[in-house]
Amino acid sequence: MSGFREFVLPLDHPRLARWQGHGYREHASIARANEMAARLLDHWSRLASEPFRGITADGRPIPGLYALGDQGAPTEAMAAAAGRLLGLLDRSSRAVLCRPVDAEEWRLWNNAEFYLYDYGLRLEDQPVAVRDAVLALVASSLSEEGYQTTRHTMWLNEFLGKLIGAPAIFNEWSYNFTLFGDVSTTTDPWGWQLMGHHLVLNCLVIGGHMVLSPLFIAAEPTTVEEGPYAGVTALIDRELAGRDLMQSLAPALQNRAQIYVNMVDPRMPPGRFHPADQRHLAGAFQDNRVIPYEGPTAAEFTVGQRSQLLKLVETYLRLLPDGPRSARLASVEEHLGQTYFSWIGGYGDKDAFYYRVQSPVILIEFDHHSGVLLGNEQPQTFHVHTIVRTPNGNDYGKDVLMQHYRLHDHVGQGRGDG
Repeated sequence: MSGFREFVLPLDHPRLARWQGHGYREHASIARANEMAARLLDHWSRLASEPFRGITADGRPIPGLYALGDQGAPTEAMAAAAGRLLGLLDRSSRAVLCRPVDAEEWRLWNNAEFYLYDYGLRLEDQPVAVRDAVLALVASSLSEEGYQTTRHTMWLNEFLGKLIGAPAIFNEWSYNFTLFGDVSTTTDPWGWQLMGHHLVLNCLVIGGHMVLSPLFIAAEPTTVEEGPYAGVTALIDRELAGRDLMQSLAPALQNRAQIYVNMVDPRMPPGRFHPADQRHLAGAFQDNRVIPYEGPTAAEFTVGQRSQLLKLVETYLRLLPDGPRSARLASVEEHLGQTYFSWIGGYGDKDAFYYRVQSPVILIEFDHHSGVLLGNEQPQTFHVHTIVRTPNGNDYGKDVLMQHYRLHDHVGQGRGDG
């Protein structure tokens, strides 16, 4: 968790000058004209057009992993909060906010710093009452700690904007919020997406069942050092829990877990390191990616190390309210013997690193990045990206949604791949 101050660039540095004086829409227009951004958008568009299958280890989704059932999700509180939000909006704003439950926009999420896809309510353009109502819906859906993590990430984004002189692009409210489906306290499926720089939450509920996936939470830097939110941090618990587990392993297991010694390793095959995603494999538009298992399994760990691994996973699942979190952890524990742990980089107390936890029912990635808006050319511990996926077809709750459709006839809901 080294300091970032020495890597803060002067505002006239070429990396930062492009942000100065622009709002988010103007910056997006400029960014789209960039050749590299245009290629990325074209690639993303092709990936988004593929029928959804889900992330797999070998290209073949494993059936029967997920059971639709009442987990005790706070659906009534969520529906009440959603109703208050809708009551504040006129017809045109509701049309911007709402999409069918199977809409393709679920899969357009991304964490890019430029505004790519124009759907949902842009929070910075909304009155305070609407912003508060959106936050109330998010809070009603998550645990107290999950909501706190969400707000901390938004405040860190604001701190970053001030740090680089671009508060009109990076701020507390530079996020889009979308409702999917018809809000219901019964068995009708519906959900929401909060999406923007360094923060993406996708939440679906079907009665008392909740799926909160994919999740993307990041920070550059990971600590607010000044202003009204001074002292706020994010993701440090994920860093410490991962390093503690790796350091606890016997040398033979450490050697097998460490698939690459260097963060950018000459042994990496083409495509293993991506300029935008860096070491991440399961980021935006990677809904169908084949990600083979790597490293040892938890079956080879000691009892204590298996407990450490579960505690590591729990740091990512604390966003969920009690019932869904307990159900998710039980599913992870059921497949613990099939859970793989892999590592890139060093594992000393000051090293930057990447790790992945992967089983049939969960995929977690943690990565220390090099600077995007700060000047560090090498990965540093103050720039972190994390991802949580539900592999084998249940990101966005797709698997349980299909189970629901088999049980209920929903005329007009739309059952496309999204």
